[in-house]
Amino acid sequence: MNTIRCVIVDDEPPAIRLLKKYVEKVSFLELVTTTTNPLAALQILEQEEVDLVFLDIQMPNLTGIQLSKIIKKQIKIIFTTAYPQFALESYDLNATDYLLKPFDFERFYKAIKKVTLDGKSLTNQNLINDFVFVKTDGKNNFKKIKISEILYIEGLKNYIALHLKNNQIITYNTLKGIKDSLPSTDFVQIHKSFIISIHHIEKTTSSTILINNKELPIGDTFRVKLFELLNSYKL
Repeated sequence: MNTIRCVIVDDEPPAIRLLKKYVEKVSFLELVTTTTNPLAALQILEQEEVDLVFLDIQMPNLTGIQLSKIIKKQIKIIFTTAYPQFALESYDLNATDYLLKPFDFERFYKAIKKVTLDGKSLTNQNLINDFVFVKTDGKNNFKKIKISEILYIEGLKNYIALHLKNNQIITYNTLKGIKDSLPSTDFVQIHKSFIISIHHIEKTTSSTILINNKELPIGDTFRVKLFELLNSYKL
């Protein structure tokens, strides 16, 4: 499997932090570096072996559009911007994709699937790590959990319980904190206190979901998104 070496160029540090988190979830993306300075990015892209650049458009001194016209043609570009009016021009520049901020991991994942190296598409590759580490008792004690083994996750104020088939693990975290570490194509929040794996759903009603003989409630604010997702798997 080819390693894709990538660089993040964005003048907003929070945007860099989010992209960095997404990149770390993709097993064969290797982050070379990040920079908030498009002029520094030019030098980096000239000196380093880079396959892909995540490129903001509205930046001081040099826009992402201008930068894309200068860098080597073999470097793939995924634009990341809050401004939809640049989309048409970006496609004229043969950009791989155009991510409109704010975007989630699922949208990022779809963009990565469009990347090709040496004419070979990555569409069928497994891009997401298949495990997470959760903190247990002790300062540096962690347990490796296969994502496929997680049935559902229950929020318990400042803690969460990961319910597996034969046991559960309680760790100091929040539902929001763990949600960012899970593939959004496989997990969905159904209630303020529950995130579930769609692979382990046994049965649903309009107000409940059955997983491992446990009936879980569906919250009103999560119902529409949940059933839209389930309908996408309908025969």
